[in-house]
Amino acid sequence: MRKLFGTDGVRGVANIHPMTSEIAMQIGRGIAYLVKDMKPDHRIVIGKDTRLSGYMIENALASGICSMGVDVLLVGPMPTPGIAFITTSMRADAGVVISASHNPFQDNGIKIFSRDGFKLPDRQELKIEDLIFSKKIDALRPIADEVGKAFRLDDARGRYTVFLKNTFPKEYVLDGFHLVLDCANGATYGVAPHVFEELGAKVTALAVEPDGRNINHQCGALYPQLMAEKVKEVGADLGIALDGDGDRLIVVDEKGAIVDGDHVMAICASELMARRKLRKKTLVSTVMSNLGLELAMERMGGAMIRTAVGDRYVVEEMRRGGYNFGGEQSGHLIFLDHNTTGDGILAALQLLAIMIKRGRPLSELAGIMETVPQTLKNARTGKKINPDRIKGFSRKVAAFEEQLGDSGRILVRPSGTEPVIRVMVEGGDENLIDSMADELCEMIRRAGQ
Repeated sequence: MRKLFGTDGVRGVANIHPMTSEIAMQIGRGIAYLVKDMKPDHRIVIGKDTRLSGYMIENALASGICSMGVDVLLVGPMPTPGIAFITTSMRADAGVVISASHNPFQDNGIKIFSRDGFKLPDRQELKIEDLIFSKKIDALRPIADEVGKAFRLDDARGRYTVFLKNTFPKEYVLDGFHLVLDCANGATYGVAPHVFEELGAKVTALAVEPDGRNINHQCGALYPQLMAEKVKEVGADLGIALDGDGDRLIVVDEKGAIVDGDHVMAICASELMARRKLRKKTLVSTVMSNLGLELAMERMGGAMIRTAVGDRYVVEEMRRGGYNFGGEQSGHLIFLDHNTTGDGILAALQLLAIMIKRGRPLSELAGIMETVPQTLKNARTGKKINPDRIKGFSRKVAAFEEQLGDSGRILVRPSGTEPVIRVMVEGGDENLIDSMADELCEMIRRAGQ
């Protein structure tokens, strides 16, 4: 049984278990212990987003790592994919990101990358938990000159900016493009505007003044409406919204219409297919992706594999099956030919390259996929419950699925980041699927009272 780690690292309200300084220091010690047998000199990269509690967690992690005789490279605010890149570029033993991604500022989290830039496997996370709760690590304390040191890596943003620009075709520039860019007052505020401007674009930047409390607040990938209005107001060619730690992307076309991750995946998969660069002609996505994406891939002569929800599971399947492109409807897009994790800025650059190559606006490119009506609703409960154990719930789901037939589907799952049960229903009749989702959510709420 997991005690700390969830589907995407450790996450919770800052200064409440498990997101306390005490646990952060112990996690730091656990990570350092795992890497110490790899080579004589050891370094671990620590980056964070812009949350107020990041200072507290950063110092605790660094203290724990140094106490085990491992050095720390502190890079300050940096997107999650930037930490993955810096970890591999600096040949560090691990990378740690202090972020709760799209959650509000009072939450925080700890995500860990292995030295290869991929998220730490489950078995390694469980080893860290065992070291902490069994107290095996308490007696392991280097002394005197054996303790580690902490250094600031002042040019990390510049290194990451150069890396991102190098993923964009060298024969292309963004001259003539007007972009509206929403950085969610998060980790991308000091990187993203420079990347697009240095490639030639005119950038209207939103949410680039973080104060520790305004990260993700009515802005960014979860709230693209502000960006959409600005696109229409200034006549921009594209709107780009990133989330708090920069690993996901939502875009709006030149008309202000939101284009989600499913449509972007369809566009990018089509281009990779045309260039014979989509390995095994297969896209990897999750059970949450719209049925329309699956149908679009079939029309292209390709295929789609579904995984559990979470970008780490998409990446695991990609590595296991030898695939190079995948993502989530929420905007996590993974181009394994370029980086080891979802990267919102990188994904936007790939999309812009396709727009340039094809000479078409996003509104036209998005027509490659027709969305099957889908509704997603959250049932918040007062206690942890298993929907399958609610009396009559499974029978109700089965009856609805029979009613929907082959043209629809139902997915019920607990959130990996919030105390809610998510209910997703797809089908041809919007009113019908909406009422089905409402009925299932009400059954869950009653059982969770």
